[in-house]
Amino acid sequence: MILCLDIGNSHIYGGVFAQDKLLLQFRKSSKTGASSDEYGLFLRAVLRENQIDPDKIQHISICNVVPEVQYPVSAASQKYFNIAPFILQAGVKTGLKIKYRNPLEVGADRIANAIAVTGLFPNENVVIIDLGTATTFCLVTKDKSYQGGVILPGLKLSMAALSSGASRLGSVEIVRPEACLGRATADSIQSGLFNGHLGAMREIISQIQQQELSGEEVRVIGTGGFTNLFAEVDIFDEVIPDLVLKGLFLAQKMNLD
Repeated sequence: MILCLDIGNSHIYGGVFAQDKLLLQFRKSSKTGASSDEYGLFLRAVLRENQIDPDKIQHISICNVVPEVQYPVSAASQKYFNIAPFILQAGVKTGLKIKYRNPLEVGADRIANAIAVTGLFPNENVVIIDLGTATTFCLVTKDKSYQGGVILPGLKLSMAALSSGASRLGSVEIVRPEACLGRATADSIQSGLFNGHLGAMREIISQIQQQELSGEEVRVIGTGGFTNLFAEVDIFDEVIPDLVLKGLFLAQKMNLD
């Protein structure tokens, strides 16, 4: 079994694979300052509570965008599983050609997503939209080239910026509004968050398709915590919530060969 851990700005998103099947998914706050014992005890407990024997874990695969959390999670892997984890980072096999000027700048979670789509959709151009703390766009072309991306503030960050920067605008629940035009402050903020993000996604997809692909067909994949908000909107060809875990699983397998 392979335990995959995506360490993000808000949560650690984890999953367990047996063969090619994802048996379990879970989340934990990725708060800084937590000890290796806290992470190790949590991981063993969450596995046991879901009828998975922690001692059956053979490999641990990690991607991380929060440097200060990497050490305690890696130490927990060693102490509680007796496993030196695989870290998705520069120098490991990915099967990708990274076109960033400085490949080290590409977030490990974005690389994991890119690895996943090359396995799921070979010989296709794919735009990955990951709606998390930040909203990221990545273009992976049919020749397995990671061409680059776009980053903008995620929905929660956008709401927090409004709330902190404008004294009379408070936080609201992030939901799809009933209409574009709000008739109360909360409705107006919800509409701005939803429709502003939707408009940005449509424009960025269009720009990528025209500028980078000369109008070629592109598959748009949605992932991340806020994809369900746009489920009834014609924006994604497919939503794959566990995309990053699939990428980590494939990266681990690739680097075992």
